[in-house]
Amino acid sequence: MTQDWRSDVAIYQIYPRSFQDSDGDGIGDLEGIRQRLPYVAALGVDAVWISPFVRSPMKDFGYDVEDFCDIEPMFGDLETFDALVADAHALGLRVIMDQVWNHTSDRHPWFQESRRNRDNPKADWYVWEDPAADGGPPNNWRATFGGSAWAFDESRRQYYLHNFLESQPDLNWYNPAVRDAIREVGRFWLDRGVDGFRLDVINFICHDRSLADNPERPTGIPRPAGAGRTDPYFDRINRGTVCRPENLGMLSEIRQMADHYPGTLLLGEISSAEDSLADAAGYVANGRLHLAYNASLISDEPFTAEGLYRLLGRSLELFPHNRLCWTFGTHDFPRLKGRWSQHSLLEPDLAHRLDVLLASLLVGLPGACCIYQGDELGLTQAQLAFEDLRDPYGIANWPNIHGRDGCRTPMPWSTGQAHAGFTEGARPWLPMPAEHLPLAVDRQQAEAGSLLNEYRRLLQWRRNVPAMRGGETRLFPVQGDVLALERGEGGERILCAYNLSDEPASLALHRLHDEARRYSLCEEISPGVELHERTLQLPPFGAAFVLAPR
Repeated sequence: MTQDWRSDVAIYQIYPRSFQDSDGDGIGDLEGIRQRLPYVAALGVDAVWISPFVRSPMKDFGYDVEDFCDIEPMFGDLETFDALVADAHALGLRVIMDQVWNHTSDRHPWFQESRRNRDNPKADWYVWEDPAADGGPPNNWRATFGGSAWAFDESRRQYYLHNFLESQPDLNWYNPAVRDAIREVGRFWLDRGVDGFRLDVINFICHDRSLADNPERPTGIPRPAGAGRTDPYFDRINRGTVCRPENLGMLSEIRQMADHYPGTLLLGEISSAEDSLADAAGYVANGRLHLAYNASLISDEPFTAEGLYRLLGRSLELFPHNRLCWTFGTHDFPRLKGRWSQHSLLEPDLAHRLDVLLASLLVGLPGACCIYQGDELGLTQAQLAFEDLRDPYGIANWPNIHGRDGCRTPMPWSTGQAHAGFTEGARPWLPMPAEHLPLAVDRQQAEAGSLLNEYRRLLQWRRNVPAMRGGETRLFPVQGDVLALERGEGGERILCAYNLSDEPASLALHRLHDEARRYSLCEEISPGVELHERTLQLPPFGAAFVLAPR
């Protein structure tokens, strides 16, 4: 591993409600996570990111915080959390905690005081504005979950800003007292041994104080990466609330707080940005965040070698120090396995090859990477009936948008137990899809070549090869459907080659370097890879890691 673990960390995201239930109520909890930590450690990742588990009314399942410094009882208590951190550290895992610092629940004591009247001590802790001349909202800003971003409060006779649910009022980051309080929250958890924070929608924290309307999206201007094609939120350019330049100055204070705890990681979610790569680069520049992730690899379209070449070329320019965290999905996006129709149309063998290729791509890219729970099993996007939905976003926008429940169904652990070992209770909070049962952990652990075992092999190989944990990256021109890049520095270089087609392909090695090199396969990802003196032969959706010494 490189000296600074943060630059190339491999992270496993855990969604607590759906990982493991330990008490039979059908909802995953901290004790369940603690019991399953050996599984996570065996994957070969370096850290776990745990989605919110602090006290919350659960209108948005933890992303609506009622108390930043206490545990939601359905998940456990502070003693259980401390035990989880201790066990994770004993297994060599760092713990990254989700922090929702853009907004709170409307039940948070800060908001209860702020809404009481216009002259209380916390009157300016949230974003309040007078009605427009016609009595309506101050402008045309939309909430990401639908409708106006403004809600009227009878007590103050003013509107408050909520970029998400009406029950999630936005904090006023222009108020220094708010920023002081947020830093106190950070110190509380760092003092308990947390190794870093994933900062939820950190590019939303400031708003345009002029309150100018957001313009309609011009014809020909594409929607941001990861944006739903029918989502009305992206009918406008949301420049009043997303990626405001004022955000960047606020982050320096958060970084100063984190730097008092050496080795702390700040990982920012850059959400709904018009240019996700460029905006994310600004958040890690000049000593702000350590890493940022975005939706640049999350697309409704199949990958092509040319498309990936352009994406990687731009990322290398924008992130010269590899401070981008690559991910194929999180709790907010459709499952990797079910994202493209191409997957469902392939024969099982080819579909498996594609799954393994995507895993090898994730671990081969420069920078950090994040795996969402269940993607290592190849879980498909669950198709749920309306009556089974729990996500307020999906319920409000049904049937045009099905929401996020399809990627949040419980982890299948054992084929021989009720509810696949997720809970001993009568019913899990979301249904366990029948098609997930054959993909359960116990079955895949016993199968050589299963997707789970391929993830383990690739992640552990990445951990043990210095060239894959830092150094320089060189991107080569695409040859047909083959993407190739070289990782490492000094005497050891690793050539990563990916055939993005369902037909065999070859890579002419003599076209990559000016000088002659003696290549050798160091990790054969796909069966059927052949290395001749000057040519690498790749089967359909084949990939290989090749030692290319200088």
